[in-house]
Parts: sequence; C-alpha cells; structure tokens
Amino acid sequence: MTDIQQTPIQSGFTAASTAAGVMAGVDLAGRTALVTGGYSGLGFETTRSLAQAGARVLVPARRPQVARDRLADLAGVTVIPMDLADLPSVHRACEQLRESETTLDIAIAAAGVMASPERRVGPGWEGQFAINHLGHFVLMTLLFPLLANAGGARVVSYSSAGHQLSDIRWDDMHFDDCYDKWSAYGQSKTANVLFAVHLDAIGREDGVRAFSLHPGAVITELQRDMTAAEQIERGWIDEQGNIVARGFKTPSQGAATGLWAATSPSLTDLGGRYCEDCDIAPLATANGSMEDGGVRPYALDPDSADRLWRASARLTGVGLSGKATK
Repeated sequence: MTDIQQTPIQSGFTAASTAAGVMAGVDLAGRTALVTGGYSGLGFETTRSLAQAGARVLVPARRPQVARDRLADLAGVTVIPMDLADLPSVHRACEQLRESETTLDIAIAAAGVMASPERRVGPGWEGQFAINHLGHFVLMTLLFPLLANAGGARVVSYSSAGHQLSDIRWDDMHFDDCYDKWSAYGQSKTANVLFAVHLDAIGREDGVRAFSLHPGAVITELQRDMTAAEQIERGWIDEQGNIVARGFKTPSQGAATGLWAATSPSLTDLGGRYCEDCDIAPLATANGSMEDGGVRPYALDPDSADRLWRASARLTGVGLSGKATK
C-alpha cells in the first residue's frame, strides 16, 4: 500500500511539452545543479536547459573528455570524472564536490543503462541494478549535506514505465539464479522510484524533496545495448534507423518532465511523487500495460522503500547518519 497521493494536478503542460516550454521564465541564477548522464540524450538536453536558465551545472561523467567536448559551448558547466559502476570513483567525485561546493539546489539522476547483457560489477552485483540504483544511491547520500544546506533542494530520479516489468526481487536481487535483461531493467527502475519515496520521507525536514519520473519513450544512447534488429522487431525503428513507433518523444520532450519536476513551484509540497508528461502520474490500472502509463503501487510502498534503503546501505556501506539504516 502507498500513502502517496498520485493525483495529476493539471500542470498546464502535456506529453508534447518541450524543455524550452517548461523552462520559459525560469531563472536559476545563483543556483547549482548536478546532472548524471548530463552529456548525452536527455541528460544533455537537461544540462543545456539548466545552464541556459542561469544555473551552474556539475556533470559527473564516465567519459570526461567526451563530456567536455560535447558541453564546450555551454557556460557554467563543470565536468567531474565519475563512473556509477565503480563506487570508489563515486566516492572520489563526492569528495571533490564536498570540497568545492557548499550547496546543491538540484540533483538529477538521469544516467542509466537499459536491457544490458549480463554484466557484473563491484563484488558481483547485477549491472543494471548497480548502475541505475546503487551508484546513484551512494552519490546522493554522500552529497546529502550539500542538498540540505540549500534550504529547498530537489532531487529527481529518472525511472521508466519499465518499472512495471518487475518489483524488487528480494530473494534474488542480483539475478544469481537466472538472468533476464528486461526483468533486471524493470527492477532497477522500480528501485529508482522507491529511492525517491524514501529520500523524500527522510529529507523533507531538511527541505530536500525528491521525485521520480517516466520521461517517455525516446531513442537515445540509452538503447546502446540493444541491436538494431531488436529495435526493429519491437517496432521502434525501421531498417534505415528511422523512428517509426507512435508516441515516441524528441529528446527535448523527453527531458521536459525532469526539468518540470526539478523547478516547478507547483510541486513544493508534493514530494515523493512519480511524474510523467510534465504532471503527477496516476496509479497504473491493475490490468493495464506500460503503454497505458501510471505507476504501480508496489513502487510507492513506503515499507518497501525503507527496506530497499536499508538493503542498499548494507550493500554499499553508505547511508545518512542517523536517518537511514540500522
């Protein structure tokens, strides 16, 4: 069960809204933002939009030189070497950021992988869960003091309609028995929602509000682990690589919901929500499909969110002192 009210607020935006439309009139001068994956796909659109609104933007990057080259034309952007799959590198990036920054107003976890072949990282963790969830868990918890110092920070966790593919597999979280790339992706996306639920619950007294979201279907580098044949079979692209699926968004439209969640004053007192199409999403219908949208109740369950937080802290050895795990 969830006590989070997933009720659309009629934001005035739609699935067709763009990053520019959502950010029109938003002034982020004097604010500092962080965007993982901020140099490709939706992350790049997010970085560009925040920078154009006046924010200083910090971009942790697994490929720092590629990031610097792609972001060279944007003022106020700093690239920090970091690999979400390598927790020592996440610790180093956080140490650097805690030395250079005093506050962090916006943190957007946009980096991720999807439908990857079986890949083990760290002490043998399943790769999608480790990269999409555990790496971000460590990053955000270590940077929590900077978020708390901001006095009204927002954390945005990119999830997906793919969360409907799997709840958390408590008995086999790392797919040690039998690996399925889509179930593993679904579990990691459910983890992204549950992370936002619990971070919001424990962070709100410090002014830290957290949200999760489905950005919509968008073709970006996220699909790099999928072959063209797979994407053709799913009806996403044709044999020439053109997008043919109905309902797919442009990168600007895909980035819009995350930017709205990070900046909209309408969400000031509505943390913990799962968003889509630049609004709070409704609960998914019991017999519905991913295409119908909405969020599954299991992804919002506060007990599951607390349980996942504790499990993540045990796995990584990181947690909010006095607020997280025992």
